[in-house]
Amino acid sequence: GAMSARGAWFERLRSDPKAAVPALAVLLAAFLVLPWVVSTYQTNIMISALLYVMLGLGLNIVVGLSGQLVLGYVAFYAVGAYSYAILNSNFDLGFWSVLPIGGAMAALFGILLGFPVLRLRGDYLAIVTLGFGEIIRLVLENWSSFSQGPSGIANIDRPGLFGMQLSVSDATTYIYYLILAAVIVTILAVTRLKNSRIGRAWQALREDEIACQAMGIDITTTKLTAFALGACWAGFAGVIFAAKTTFINPASFTFLESAMVLAMVVLGGMGSVIGVSVGALVLILLPEYLRAFSEYRMLIFGATMVLMMVFRPQGLVSPGRTKYNVPGARDAGADAARPAAGGNA
Repeated sequence: GAMSARGAWFERLRSDPKAAVPALAVLLAAFLVLPWVVSTYQTNIMISALLYVMLGLGLNIVVGLSGQLVLGYVAFYAVGAYSYAILNSNFDLGFWSVLPIGGAMAALFGILLGFPVLRLRGDYLAIVTLGFGEIIRLVLENWSSFSQGPSGIANIDRPGLFGMQLSVSDATTYIYYLILAAVIVTILAVTRLKNSRIGRAWQALREDEIACQAMGIDITTTKLTAFALGACWAGFAGVIFAAKTTFINPASFTFLESAMVLAMVVLGGMGSVIGVSVGALVLILLPEYLRAFSEYRMLIFGATMVLMMVFRPQGLVSPGRTKYNVPGARDAGADAARPAAGGNA
């Protein structure tokens, strides 16, 4: 009973704007006052968590909506981060001018990855994308003249605020608001994309590629836009990450990161925007607050994932399906059935 009541309450929250808007307003207010009530350290953890929300929502486009299993997603994150690091250290370009460039570069790499894998699906696609992620990391590690190799790039500029000199704690607060704004924009964009024409094409592709093609959907464009748009968000997140840490090296972009982001998407609920956001927050904040059990941290983490897969394979929040009402469809169906019945008799 309690479970169904909670389900009904949640459903109402999701479908009824009267309930949803106040709930979202309270949530937003909580996020807005956060840096003023917690330490810089906590704010930093929150920045990390929000970065992963952004990455999760980007990967959700590729995996959750269009059903393309990408295991090298961290490559696009690296492309964004290194775009900013290299353009900043070599050409002294600022954060705001590189933000769109980082996104565009990542989207370009998304398309570059998309072309060779257009004909692959399932496990084969996963293996190729995994390889792609590793290639990017190895290039960054070994091409020293370009990316400074394993020693990484240091002294990256923090994002500027009208040329003001900010102290470290102020800069942290500023980056926190920046990433919060970025996450809100991401959520709005991804929600709009999901319910748009292209979003419906992605979901059709996920459900059945052959039927999708038979319906006249151009699979090439649909797949490439999913790769490009998914990668684009990772690029933005990468630029913000480089600006936050002011130092990056290839060690930040291992397969483990891709796996984490994928875990967020699966744990949260593939295709669900709320679910993936919650999944990302849970997966980043839990280990941080389980530091007391640091030896058992990964154990708890693994057990949680296994239990989730057993008891709730659809994720924390199953994605809501858009329902379409076609007026007059039922009557037409009844009329069509009538003469046929008469004829048989």
